Amino acid sequence: MVPCRKRQLTDAALLRTFAKSNLGAEMVRSSVFLAGVMGLLAMGAGPGSAAADDTGPAKAPPTTNPADLKELRPGILPGYLPREQAIDSLALLGPPPEAGSAQQARDEAARIAALKQRDTPRGKVAARDAVYSFPRAVDAFSCTMGVAISETTTPHLNMLLRRTLTDAGLATYKAKNSYNRLRPYVVANDNGTCFAAHEERLRKDGSYPSGHAAFGWAWALILTEALPSQANAIIQRGYDFGQSRVICGYHWQSDVNAGRLVGAAVVAQLHANPDFMAQLAEAKKEIAAARASGAAKPDCALDHAAATAATAVAGR
Repeated sequence: MVPCRKRQLTDAALLRTFAKSNLGAEMVRSSVFLAGVMGLLAMGAGPGSAAADDTGPAKAPPTTNPADLKELRPGILPGYLPREQAIDSLALLGPPPEAGSAQQARDEAARIAALKQRDTPRGKVAARDAVYSFPRAVDAFSCTMGVAISETTTPHLNMLLRRTLTDAGLATYKAKNSYNRLRPYVVANDNGTCFAAHEERLRKDGSYPSGHAAFGWAWALILTEALPSQANAIIQRGYDFGQSRVICGYHWQSDVNAGRLVGAAVVAQLHANPDFMAQLAEAKKEIAAARASGAAKPDCALDHAAATAATAVAGR
């Protein structure tokens, strides 16, 4: 058995090497990458992890009351990871594509292709995915889970998503601030984004890597563990959540690919955090109870319309 501290270092080294390889940006969605990530999660949750080593008296589950936690800024709760344990995205990732490079040309081609979806049902889903404030943020995964996620009905799951959003989102900022890459709508200066009100603020926020893609992918991995029977659908939703950033013009494709890698690294790190593991255990119970109870399901009309349209396009 690899000692816990050494295992964490091995995990980080593995992810860093992958990110800086030529294949890193291309394989984020591949079965090889997913298998590697899920292997890291299994190691984190296995013997020797923080959760498994806790042989002391049973502790109360982590709080579900946002008032018990000091907000970092309005609506944003602290994550589970102490600052000194945060993933170093600048060390993890290579630089973004350079102007005039083949990689940048691929980013531009992806931007143009994604723009065609802006005025379709898929574009409406992308606009919804842009909202990361609670309670609306949970709409991104409620339909896939078949659970109406809320602070009232699934308090542990709701808190799990709120705090991991912070862990994954903030982990992108060391690289964001270092590279300060311009966003697609700033460079192209043609079609804007899904929300004009966001544009001025985001001009000053680096594009690489994508914070939304980081926490969306982190959520997908966490929710896959919480509801493995829906693994394929949840992973697809997590992938689509990142692609929504390209459709809306907020990010380049390479930003999204890099964000997913940061999100995966954060989830691997979270599995050594006892509060996260305890809250995840409670969230699993809530999901099982909600799905078994026949409770009211979320409104999935928009998701169904987007899926129907996508199927029709694929069949042409």
